[in-house]
Amino acid sequence: MREEKVILVDKYDNPIGLMNKLEAHEKALLHRAFSVFILNDKNELMLQQRAHHKYHSPLLWTNTCCSHQRENESNIQAGTRRLREEMGFETELKEMFHFIYKAPFDNGLTEHELDHVMIGYFNEEPIINKDEVESWKWMAIEDVKNDMVQNPDEYTIWFKIIFEEFYHHFEEKLISNRS
Repeated sequence: MREEKVILVDKYDNPIGLMNKLEAHEKALLHRAFSVFILNDKNELMLQQRAHHKYHSPLLWTNTCCSHQRENESNIQAGTRRLREEMGFETELKEMFHFIYKAPFDNGLTEHELDHVMIGYFNEEPIINKDEVESWKWMAIEDVKNDMVQNPDEYTIWFKIIFEEFYHHFEEKLISNRS
């Protein structure tokens, strides 16, 4: 299997080149990424537990799926592809927002991403890909927030960062829907 490439970008999300994924993470270069949050009708978030053999963050809980766009692939196409590959289903995705974050790992790699955060809705059980995902669960958004405070070491470093952004956007959406 050939090495996956990421799209290097400037702070305005303009592509400036391609690089092998591992090299981009070793050099902490800004690249395009996406994070998918799937909710059910009860506003519970589908979390995945990363597979035990992943080279970083194994067995940690994170958002439904996340990865990197491929060259000439839209954000929605990339999110749909990866959701199908990891969780075994498709649903309509909508981009909520994007932002830049930087998160170093203990193993010398760094996530430095311009992350496009997407949301979708699904009420069934996924058919997880065991090469990517160890387990999954539904969890109320408030429970996720509280559990991250009580058990921060059980969650991926990027999910803790992205969840804060997601939570604020989700909260604003709930408030505007009540108005």
